[in-house]
Amino acid sequence: MPCSSPRSGGFTKTKKRIKYHQRWGSYLSERQWATVREDYSASGSAWDDFSFDDSRHRTYRWGEDGLAGTCDTHQLVCLSMALWNGNDEMLKEKLFGVTNSQGNHGEDVKELYYYLDNTPTHSYMKFLYKYPHSKFPYQKLVEESGKKSRLEHEYEITDTGIFANGRYFDVVHEVAKADDDPEELLFRITAYNRGAEAAPLHILPHIVLRNTWAWGTEESNKGKPHLRAADEFTVEVDHPKFGNRYVVFAPAPGVSESSPDVEPQLIFTENETNSKLLYGQENAAPYVKDAFHDYVVDGKEGAVNPSKEGTKAAALFSFDQDGGVPPGDYVTIRYKMSRRGGEIDEYEFDNVFGRRQDEADAFYWKVSPLPLSDELRQVQRQAFAGLLWTKQFYHFVHSYWSSGDPNTPPPPENRANGRNKEWKHLFIDDVLSLPDKWEYPFFAAWDTAFHCIPFAMIDPEFAKKQLELLTREWYMHPNGQLPAYEWNFSDVNPPVHAWSSYRVFKIERKMYGVEDLDFLEGVFQKLLINFTWWVNRKDSEGNNLFEGGFLGLDNIGVFNRSEPLPTGGTLQQSDSTGWMAFYCLQMLNIALELAKTRPVYENYCF
Repeated sequence: MPCSSPRSGGFTKTKKRIKYHQRWGSYLSERQWATVREDYSASGSAWDDFSFDDSRHRTYRWGEDGLAGTCDTHQLVCLSMALWNGNDEMLKEKLFGVTNSQGNHGEDVKELYYYLDNTPTHSYMKFLYKYPHSKFPYQKLVEESGKKSRLEHEYEITDTGIFANGRYFDVVHEVAKADDDPEELLFRITAYNRGAEAAPLHILPHIVLRNTWAWGTEESNKGKPHLRAADEFTVEVDHPKFGNRYVVFAPAPGVSESSPDVEPQLIFTENETNSKLLYGQENAAPYVKDAFHDYVVDGKEGAVNPSKEGTKAAALFSFDQDGGVPPGDYVTIRYKMSRRGGEIDEYEFDNVFGRRQDEADAFYWKVSPLPLSDELRQVQRQAFAGLLWTKQFYHFVHSYWSSGDPNTPPPPENRANGRNKEWKHLFIDDVLSLPDKWEYPFFAAWDTAFHCIPFAMIDPEFAKKQLELLTREWYMHPNGQLPAYEWNFSDVNPPVHAWSSYRVFKIERKMYGVEDLDFLEGVFQKLLINFTWWVNRKDSEGNNLFEGGFLGLDNIGVFNRSEPLPTGGTLQQSDSTGWMAFYCLQMLNIALELAKTRPVYENYCF
């Protein structure tokens, strides 16, 4: 029996452009710092050029990040949350981890967080973050990780003892879309005190406008967006792309029945670099990106804009009365973004969440109608949630990145001939399926091909679009190569695109009753170009064998197989030729499928 979407008719309306059910989703990165696209150093050392500490003060060029983030498909308006326990030296606004050189096994996120639920249309999303009562052990995590050898286990945040005796908050962040308008977003944050004592907690829902205006590019000329306080509980979002939207915050019930409601305090600044702090230069704006840390943590009232306007805003909810949130108790805040604004009806607000959860339950039951234990069903559902939460907006334009922007200092000499110099045509501005939004916040072509198999079970349209996208002319190299990943787009990965495309086609046919031959034909035509690139690759001895590249079944080899061996000689790999035999068979399978109704493809079957 074909499955329906979690929102009735949602996929159909999106495809026909009646309503855009997937314009808003969990597309915000969890780490934009220390990525190749933000690296403007002469050495090409991405991990060192843009550090975690810098990320509080420095504006990103190519994206944004945040905790439990939601944004539109071009990441123009970003909504996330920040937390403060009264002890940390900074707001908890993003996930922390050690870098490639700091970790004994490379980069590693050092937090406890969970993707609890999500749907293909992002009609309901649920995220859990565990936030300690005590000061977050940033330095200890770095120091202890540095002491470990590669033969030892990694030092994790649970090893610090900071969660002992339940001294933490379970912060549950939920998003639901309204009944009649998929672009009206409802947010609910509930923080549970798991400890034996009361503890203070400050919750700051954030609204951040990605900085598109500072660079002097074509995108910058579309007008600068703006945030302002429309009233004491409402932020007006004025963006050239969306017109006016309103983010309305409701006063939250206090920490006890006798406590007064907690009213949000709206604070504003600019999403601009604190150049004075980082470089000793004048700031481009009087209010800068790190203002909320200064205001909340250090009590600097002059850090935020008294005119209550800017390009970055937050609503500060402080639950610190009577010692804070009582042990075993919880606090909840509610807010929404809509085209109309207006007050929040708490009863109806929570009912919307209930309806979206019921729809999600019904949808996932149809995905797996076979008799399964509740435990196995939950494992599968959270695995799908992980896939959906790791969709991310990815932006990269090679010409701007290599040559520099008109309004910024010129890049280092010879940058245009450095990393990824062969990929000058790349223009990426899409939501992509990523391996991980913290450890690998960039697309990897062969990972994406594997992701598309389970995606086809819950959202075949998205799976097909991903596979098509990587073969489009602004991704695929003119010579036919598919881009690998941002550290080296020219690296060679196993040719699994044809296999994934055919599997997605068959899964959609079996589960949804749709036989999309147009998709299969389109991707087959593009993969013929990629196949030609493969067969024209020359081996060192001209025997038409395949060698080199990131092709082994073991991801971590003794040598970097994409570079010449340090001792000289040639690394012979049977994997490469085996993968090509596999590629041939998958292309034959597709040609046979197409030839059933399109005789022109019979010629490809002999």
